[in-house]
Amino acid sequence: MELPNFSLALPEIFIALSGMALLILGVFRKQEATQGIAILAVITMVLAALLVPAASGNRAETFGGMFVVDGFAVFSKLLVLVASSLCLVMSVNWLVKEKLERFEYPVLVLFATLGMLLMISANNLIALYLGLELQSLSLYVLAAYQRDSGRATEAGLKYFVLGSLASGMLLYGSSLIYGFAGTTGFDALAKALEHGAPVGVIVGLVFVLAGLAFKISAVPFHMWTPDVYEGAPTPVTAFFAVAPKIAAFSLLVRVMVGPFGAVTAQWQQVVVFVSVASMLVGSFGAIAQSNIKRLMAYSSIGHVGYGLIGLAVGDQVGIRGLLIYLAIYLFMNVGTFAIILAMRQKGRLLEGIDDLAGLSKTHPMMAVAMAIFMFSMAGVPPMAGFWGKFYVFMAAVDKGFITLAILGVLTSVVSAYYYLRIIKVMYFDEPKEALDRGVSGSLTFIMGVNALLIVVFTFIPSPLVSSAGAAAASLFGG
Repeated sequence: MELPNFSLALPEIFIALSGMALLILGVFRKQEATQGIAILAVITMVLAALLVPAASGNRAETFGGMFVVDGFAVFSKLLVLVASSLCLVMSVNWLVKEKLERFEYPVLVLFATLGMLLMISANNLIALYLGLELQSLSLYVLAAYQRDSGRATEAGLKYFVLGSLASGMLLYGSSLIYGFAGTTGFDALAKALEHGAPVGVIVGLVFVLAGLAFKISAVPFHMWTPDVYEGAPTPVTAFFAVAPKIAAFSLLVRVMVGPFGAVTAQWQQVVVFVSVASMLVGSFGAIAQSNIKRLMAYSSIGHVGYGLIGLAVGDQVGIRGLLIYLAIYLFMNVGTFAIILAMRQKGRLLEGIDDLAGLSKTHPMMAVAMAIFMFSMAGVPPMAGFWGKFYVFMAAVDKGFITLAILGVLTSVVSAYYYLRIIKVMYFDEPKEALDRGVSGSLTFIMGVNALLIVVFTFIPSPLVSSAGAAAASLFGG
C-alpha cells in the first residue's frame, strides 16, 4: 500500500499537533496561561502560513485523492490564516478586559482554522464534510463563549440549531449525489457528469448549495447572521465575519467549478438568484440598524452577494475577481472590527452607531481609519473596495451578465447611505460622552496597517491581482 504524501498537508498537521499541545499546556497551567497560549497560537498560524507555499507547486493530491493542493488552495489558505491570526491578536486584550481569560479560546480558534484549511483542500464530499464540521463545532462554542451573557448564549444556541440543520441538508445532498453518481470524489464526479447529470444529482447539488449558502450567510439562509453577530462576543463576531466566510467561499468555488463544472448552466441560475437576493437584503436591511454589529451583519450579507457575482460568471476571470474581492473584504472588515473593539466608555464596550459621535474630535486617527474602511466598503473610488467591485462587475459584463452587474451597482449606491451615515456621525455630530483614551497597541496596529493596505492597493494593485489570477488559473487547469 502506498503511503500518503504528508508534505502536502504540512500546515494542517502542524496546526493539529500544536493545537493538541496547547490544549494540554492549558489544562496544566489553567487561566494564567491564556495570554501565553494565545501568543503561541498566533505564532503557530504564522508558521503554518510559511508552510503553505512550501506545499504548493503544481496541482497534487494525497490521502487517496481526498486532499488536493494547488494555487487556489494556497491563496485561500493564506487569506484564512491571516484573518484568523489578526482576529486572535485583537481578542487577547478583550479577554483580559472582560475577565474571560480561559485558555480554550485560542485553542478553539486554532481548531476552527484547521477545519477551514481542510475545507479548502477537500477533494471529496466526505473530506468536505469533515472539514466543515471541525470548523462548525468550534464556532458553535465560540459564539456562546461569554456564557454569563444571555445574548451570547442565545446566539450560540441559534447558530448551533440552524447550523445543524444546514449540515444535515449538506449531508443529505451529498448522499443523493453519491447514490446517483456512484462516487464522492470530485475528480470522479467531474468525469461521471461530463455527458449530463441525472435529476437526482441536480437535486443533491441544490441541497449541497443550500448547506454552503448557510455557511457564507447568503440569502435565503442568512436569518442567523444579524442575531449571532449582535449576540456573540465582538472578537468572535469579527472572526465569524472573515475567516469562515473566506473558507466557505473557497469551498463553494471548488465544488461548483470542479466536480459540477460540466453542469454550470444548472447551478448558475441558482447562484444568480442568491447573489441578487443577498445584495438586496444586505443593502436595504442595514438602513434601519442602530447597532453597529447588526449593521456589519447586513453589510456582510451584501458583500456575499457581490462575491457571488464572480462565482455566477463561472469562468477564470470571474473567480479571479472573487478572490481579489475576498482579500480586500478581509482587511476592510478586520480593520472595522478593531475600531468597534476600541469603542469603550468607562471600560464598558459600546455597540451603538451614535456612540461614534464626535470621534473625529476625540480620536482623530481612529476616525480617519474608520472613514477609509467605510468609503472602501461603499465602493467609493479610489479605495480598494471600489476596485474589488470593479473586477467582479467587469467579469459579469464580459460574460453577458449585464443586468446582474447593474443590480450590483444600484445596491452599492443604496448601501453607501449607511456607510456614509457612520462618517457623518463621526465628523458632524457632537459627542455626548467621549470614548476612553488609551486604545491597546494591538488594536491600533491592526487599524493602521489595514487602513494603509486599503489605500496602497489603489496604487500597487499588481501583487494581489496577479496572485489571484494565478490562483484562479490553477483551478481551471492553467
